Amino acid sequence: MKVCVVGIGYVGLVAAACLADGGNHVVCVDKDRKKVEGLKKGIISIYEPGLAEIVKRNEEAGRLSFTTDLKEGIDNSLVVFLAVGTPSAEDGSANISAVLSVAGEIAALMDGYRIIVTKSTVPVGTYEKVSEVIKSKTEQPFDYVSNPEFLKEGSAVDDFLKPDRVIIGTENPAVMEIMKQLHAPFMRRSSRIIFMDPASAEMTKYAANVMLATRITFMNELSGLCEKFGADIEKIRAGVGSDSRIGSAFLFPGVGYGGSCFPKDVRALAYMGRVEDCPMTIAEAVQQANYTQQDRFARRVLDYFGQKRSDVTLAVWGLAFKARTDDIREAPSIRCIRRFLDAGMKIKAYDPEAMAAAAQEFEGKIGIAEHSYDVLDGADALVIFTDWQEFRTPDFELIASKLKRPVIFDGRNLYDPVYVRKQGIEYYSIGRA
Repeated sequence: MKVCVVGIGYVGLVAAACLADGGNHVVCVDKDRKKVEGLKKGIISIYEPGLAEIVKRNEEAGRLSFTTDLKEGIDNSLVVFLAVGTPSAEDGSANISAVLSVAGEIAALMDGYRIIVTKSTVPVGTYEKVSEVIKSKTEQPFDYVSNPEFLKEGSAVDDFLKPDRVIIGTENPAVMEIMKQLHAPFMRRSSRIIFMDPASAEMTKYAANVMLATRITFMNELSGLCEKFGADIEKIRAGVGSDSRIGSAFLFPGVGYGGSCFPKDVRALAYMGRVEDCPMTIAEAVQQANYTQQDRFARRVLDYFGQKRSDVTLAVWGLAFKARTDDIREAPSIRCIRRFLDAGMKIKAYDPEAMAAAAQEFEGKIGIAEHSYDVLDGADALVIFTDWQEFRTPDFELIASKLKRPVIFDGRNLYDPVYVRKQGIEYYSIGRA
């Protein structure tokens, strides 16, 4: 099938590469000439395991191409995916101006029937706005589909190739069949496509992400109460997760959630509720509780050092909001490090993939090291924000010897408190004594 993907950021590039890997011919369009030229040379600006290989394979096979020419993409496709950004506005709403703008440009270039598919996360009701824009720009026939993405950073390629479900928002049986065929390569084991109306598809995306953010936040909030009563949040997680009605996923306590999806989608759902006079009180509370969890962790570090904070240097392991990605957008590390800097502390940080993004974010205000143990030299404590695999079984003897005072603040509960303390290291984690 001939496909065009407009917007080759994280979602667009993963979707395009995987659709091409399924045998489709995919043209990727983006206004960023530097990005397009880089992709033509095999340069991928984001880190996602397996993505570089799949892009290279399909580009060499002639199934995947990149261009800044939208007309080229429209002329060579039946199905056009919109995968442009929908960032948060100041009021918490999702800014869909790019989606509407691109929809208008596509409409002006259409020379016949097209299926317009929104992959971007958009507010409920966007399907009507996009359809109105297209109708205002062309008399050519089209159908609109809402097809929200459910990609987890760090496992996005597998999520697309082996999806839990694919949500297709359309009520046209003919379009259902076309979308079914497009996703057939990823449904060999069993069909996991769920058809519904566009409004329900748009709402499903928000419902899923806010539900997951709520699970994480509840465990994080509960961890604070566990510390008050001397309970162990990790044991509680095991007990709660063993209930088949609940399950064990997204129950890991930590310093808070971040990234490009959960914070933005929680805000957007809360905004939609306010606008429609139907308050999303749980979403509002989740957002606030997530910030509170990050601040609580930062305050623990600050309180430990008392008032002599200007003499303190912190070693930081992990800057990305989660492992297996270089994404630092709304990462808990960013909020906490800013608090440490405001208190006069010095920061030396290491992350396997997010160093370039962090250097740009902090504009030289933090030190950056190429190796994890290098940040420990002369530091007063180690603070862990990301659960990278290489942090899970470190050399505690080396850590203790390098730090001025052997203390670890673990925002991901990576270690056994008893074991670490036996190594002569003070250890503070989340929701455990």
